[in-house]
Amino acid sequence: MNKALLFLSLFVFLGTQTLFSQNLRRSNEMFGGMNNLDRQQNDSLKGPGKINVTLSGKTTYTDYKIISHTNDTTYIDTTLNLQKEYKFNYLRKDLFELLEFHNQGQTFNNLGYDFTSISKLPDIGFTAKQPSYLEVEDIKYYEVPTPTSEILYRTGLQQGQVLDALFTLNFSKRLNVSLAYKGLRSLGAYRRALVSNGNFRGSFQYSTEKNKYQIKGHLASQDFFHQESGGLTTEALDNFISEDPNFERRSRLDVNLTKSESQFEGNRTYIAQSYKLLASKDTVNNKDFSNLKIGHIYTSEKKSYEFIQNELTEDFFGSAGSANPKRKAAESKLRNNELNLEFNSKYVLGKFKAKANFINYSYGYDTILNSKSGINKLKIEGNAISFGADWNAKIKKFQLNADASITPGKGRLSGNYLKGEAVYKRDSIFKIKGTLLLNSKAPNFNTLLHQSEYDDYNWQHNFSNVNTRDLGFDLTSKWINASLNFTNLDNYTYFDAQSQPQQFDAQISYLKVKANKEFTLGKFALDNTLMYQNVSSGSTVFRVPEFVSRNTLYYTDYWFKGKPMLVNIGITFKYFSAYAANAYNPLLAEFRLQNEEQIGFPTFDVFFNAQVRRTRLYFKVDNATSKFTSKNYFSAPNYPYRDLTIRFGLVWNWFI
Repeated sequence: MNKALLFLSLFVFLGTQTLFSQNLRRSNEMFGGMNNLDRQQNDSLKGPGKINVTLSGKTTYTDYKIISHTNDTTYIDTTLNLQKEYKFNYLRKDLFELLEFHNQGQTFNNLGYDFTSISKLPDIGFTAKQPSYLEVEDIKYYEVPTPTSEILYRTGLQQGQVLDALFTLNFSKRLNVSLAYKGLRSLGAYRRALVSNGNFRGSFQYSTEKNKYQIKGHLASQDFFHQESGGLTTEALDNFISEDPNFERRSRLDVNLTKSESQFEGNRTYIAQSYKLLASKDTVNNKDFSNLKIGHIYTSEKKSYEFIQNELTEDFFGSAGSANPKRKAAESKLRNNELNLEFNSKYVLGKFKAKANFINYSYGYDTILNSKSGINKLKIEGNAISFGADWNAKIKKFQLNADASITPGKGRLSGNYLKGEAVYKRDSIFKIKGTLLLNSKAPNFNTLLHQSEYDDYNWQHNFSNVNTRDLGFDLTSKWINASLNFTNLDNYTYFDAQSQPQQFDAQISYLKVKANKEFTLGKFALDNTLMYQNVSSGSTVFRVPEFVSRNTLYYTDYWFKGKPMLVNIGITFKYFSAYAANAYNPLLAEFRLQNEEQIGFPTFDVFFNAQVRRTRLYFKVDNATSKFTSKNYFSAPNYPYRDLTIRFGLVWNWFI
């Protein structure tokens, strides 16, 4: 991974310098040295939507496009605001509903759950290794008038750092290529906490003149190597909680596992293409739109997980069927071919797409790992065909969207999926969105079939489909942002206190309400987010804290003559009420139930962020008050949250 990271960094640097020397004069003419863009983006605290400037009459910020796999378009944003502070982490996401482990790149415990965008098909499982995994919807495509780069750098814990590098360019108006690599290596403060992750992705998109034929795709290769400690031993836990001064250096604390590691890998090829059979002119917008389009989407993905030990640890995992551990990974393969036909009647029905998916899947092992397991099936495999449709229409001020599919039969992929949403927008005053999701699919494959040398970690189940029903409402306005979700789950599948997969035989009812409001006074602002959760039935197996709160008091201003630097300085308070948080099982890479410990604590993080032209600088102190508070902060039982930690980093964009 480190060699690949070095290669990509060198490639980006050399490519940037070469292109810069070739295009310096053209770029200066086009961008005026980028001074106008820097000045306009520094004048905005709310993101690129505030910027409306033409550079030398040729190029604007809206020419630098980021395109999702569903063709939603945003723009490269070089501004600094509070949301950038919340997203300056390894995942580059707001972690409000997640509880980090102490070392970045490790897993996360859940403070809340989101059922609005669940996948249509079951996955391999081993979910604790997949928060950092980039799915199809996480891959971005680009359209840029000049070569563009972005570098994110962030210090690690103890030894190491994370570097996320992107380079994209258009060879022509119609052809874009991008390469990106995110690499992380961090030793961690505790023993056996090394993390070494890598996410490579390369994407492209091409269209012929008048967009008659379009194709886009990506390659993604991802690997996650973690040392596994099993958490602190009972004696070490007592030393941590009692604040024994001999163990202020956390690497002195003993852990349960000293020779265990895990490796999760994934490789994916994705290609989506379409051809317009009929097209008409939109006289209002003076653009062509498709009346009839045929399309094809190809997805091939392979995932594997392996728990690696040189010596068995029966005192921690129980008795084993053999004396020598065997290196055999659980592996899943999925190949999906979608054929679709899209009809667009702009003024009558909107856009309607009929689709059929031909799926081949396989999950399992190559051999029996434990002769005492009683397992008689090595793999879960088969073929499936699903049928469905998408619908998008705008009726007056309502935007209506629907996505439905059904996979008939009795195979492991049989099920159904329906998601509908209605959006009403009143100018820039407010927007209301209502969503309904109905989903039925098999549990993740590792709950159905799992093998191990350890006797208690072998099973072969025939669980029923998990049924999910979610009703949600979202309000975005200048007064308040709020959301409400009510979710029902049938046949919820979980790991019990003995790390065995189970299905809950009753219904789970889960309510989540979240609200955000920011108050400003001059150069100061107070941003508040509060989440309330209630599990009215099923709380014995589905556990969340009742309240989660985040409050940030911060100061924003330009510094120095000529306003060359914009600064954000503030402190963030986060708290979640105590609950029986799930425990982490390193062999399964899953979280299980536990009834011995309640976890809930406050943290204070202090930050100083600055923007100079297209560079954002970040300086942060995590858990700043840990030196003065009792040692009751944990990410999961036996896994302490991080102590006071100082981090710094930057995000740097080049527009050549």
